[in-house]
Amino acid sequence: MEAWKFAVLFFCAFLGGSSIFLVKSDKSKLLKLILSFSGAYLFGITVLHLIPDAYSGPDKWQIGVFILIGFLLQIFLEQFSEGVEHGHIHKHHDGHVFPFGIMISLCLHAFLEGMPLAKDQHNELIFGISLHHIPAAFALASILMQNHFKKGSIVFYLLIFAAMAPLGFYVSVGLSNGTIGGIDAYFNKIMGIVIGIFLHISTTILFESSADHKINTRKMVAVLLGIGVALIGFFAGNVH
Repeated sequence: MEAWKFAVLFFCAFLGGSSIFLVKSDKSKLLKLILSFSGAYLFGITVLHLIPDAYSGPDKWQIGVFILIGFLLQIFLEQFSEGVEHGHIHKHHDGHVFPFGIMISLCLHAFLEGMPLAKDQHNELIFGISLHHIPAAFALASILMQNHFKKGSIVFYLLIFAAMAPLGFYVSVGLSNGTIGGIDAYFNKIMGIVIGIFLHISTTILFESSADHKINTRKMVAVLLGIGVALIGFFAGNVH
C-alpha cells in the first residue's frame, strides 16, 4: 500500500515538472483547470475528512489554534515561494541564480502536505495532493529554465521536490504510531497545522486563479468536479 502511495506522489510531481521539456506552446489554461480541480478537491477533502478527524481526539479544544498556525505559516512561506505552490509562474531575469527561497519553501510545503496521508482513510487525498503538485512542479521547472539552468540540474531539483511529499508521509507514519520519538500524542496538532495550510492553498487557488475573481464556465465545471469527487469518496467511505 505504501509503495503505490509513494509512486503516485513522486511521479505526479516529477513528471509534471519534467513536462516543461515537452511543452512547445502555452499550456497555462490547461494547468489552471487542473489547479482548479485539485484546489476544489483539496478543500472538499479537508472539510469532509481532515477537520472531523482532527477534532476527534481528547485535545480537540486546541485544534483550532493549530489550524490558525498552519494558515499563518502558509502566508509566511509564500513570501519566499512567490505562489509557486499555486502554479504561479513569475518572470525572473537574474541570470543563473538559484531561487533558494522558492525551493526551500516549496519543499517544506510539500513535506507538510504529505503528513496527513499516514491514515488509510485519507487515501483519496493522495490524488488531490498529486494533482496539485503537477502545476507547482511545472512552475518550479519553468523558473529554473528561465534562470538558465541546464536540463540535468532541473531534473535533479525536480527529484528533490518530488521526494518531499513521500518523505512527509513516511515521517508522519512514524509519528502516528509512535516509532519516531514516541510523540504520537501530537499527531492531531500536526494535522491541525496541515489543515490550516490546505485551507489557505485551496481557497487561494479558487479565488485567485481567475481574472477579476470571475469564474468562467470551464473553471466552474472543474471546481464542481473536484467537489463532486470529494463528496463521492466521502459518501462511499461512510456507507456501511
